[in-house]
Amino acid sequence: MLDPPADDTSGATSAEQARIQDARADDLIAEYRVLDQTPDALDSIVQLAAFVAGVPMATINIITTDAQHQVAAVGFDADICRREDSMCAIGLRAGTPIVVSDASEDERYRSNPFVTGDLGSVRFYANHPLILRGVPIGTLCVFDVVPHVLDDSRRDMIATLADRIVDILELERQARTLHAMLQRTEELREELSRSNDQLSAFAGQISHDLASPLTAVTLSLELMHEQFEGRTDVPPSVENWLDTGLRGISRMAAMIRDILAYARLGGELRRTRVDLTEVAEAARADLGVLDADPRIAIAPLPVLSADPTQIRALIQNLLSNGLKFSPDEPRVEISATRDEGAWLIEVADRGSGIDPADTSRVFDPLVRARTDAPGHGIGLSTCRRIVQAHGGDIGIRPREGGGTIAWFRLAAALD
Repeated sequence: MLDPPADDTSGATSAEQARIQDARADDLIAEYRVLDQTPDALDSIVQLAAFVAGVPMATINIITTDAQHQVAAVGFDADICRREDSMCAIGLRAGTPIVVSDASEDERYRSNPFVTGDLGSVRFYANHPLILRGVPIGTLCVFDVVPHVLDDSRRDMIATLADRIVDILELERQARTLHAMLQRTEELREELSRSNDQLSAFAGQISHDLASPLTAVTLSLELMHEQFEGRTDVPPSVENWLDTGLRGISRMAAMIRDILAYARLGGELRRTRVDLTEVAEAARADLGVLDADPRIAIAPLPVLSADPTQIRALIQNLLSNGLKFSPDEPRVEISATRDEGAWLIEVADRGSGIDPADTSRVFDPLVRARTDAPGHGIGLSTCRRIVQAHGGDIGIRPREGGGTIAWFRLAAALD
């Protein structure tokens, strides 16, 4: 059964319907680029069609508003002719197959130039429409210069071949779309790489520009604090102001360091074999936790292909967060499980937990789920940059029985 036309034209006159259908056909022919890039597979289709019909000639005709384009042919050279001279254009809008044993005796074709001898001497003629999205755009046509009879089984095979032509055109369109998407993805990847480089350069420059005046202010405040220390003629409020200023400068210096680390990490990778167990043990030591200290428990972890510096920063951030948000008898556990073609690494704590509404936004820069804990809201954002740079994903979820599980998943490139 043929597909119905894509749009409702029931209220239009026959001439208007024909014009609308022709316009739709032209649009589809242009969208599918049928006349620009003819798939090589179509040559095989017309050869098979001629063999099935038992005739020497076959062609794929694409019919536009004003012309017939033979995009593939066997038994003669493909060409272009006016639509009004086309045999296949006759009855095309009906979208039904046509079989004529002798075109010279058929009133629809006997005066056609392809029958009369002006352009050809066709006698046997058969076509099957090519229906694309409910609109006929052309035909698969087989013909001969002598009369023939085409039995039902051969007609069915011609119809099947016509359907395969439409499938090929659709696959070609999808392939072009996929290629364009891949090309755009590569462009976006390059753009992201440039943006990361610019971000790192910008952060480095800002850090450098801020460091000098910040150092000068710090030195001045420290000198003033030393001069006023122990003096009875200095109001207590002045010392409080100095202490407040020094604490603020210390926080600002820490924030600058964090921003610089955020910009640098997650950029270009230098992959090598990384034993995550060794990385976790080193991170634990950096946090001042001894091997036998129950605050951090490390289960056996896998070996991966990763950037060792960035993976260490990732694990240390997650372990540090677990300790920070578990102030009462903290205990943080890091473990790994195989997850199909990847490793799932989990860092679990028994802290106060996190509101489910915050599990996504805490990965945004400068967002803090809790303001009563130290930090600037950059650690988890840095973790996400590192994991994404390695092609993985990361998240947070509540832990059963209380607490939080921070997890990340990386490809199991190495076992």
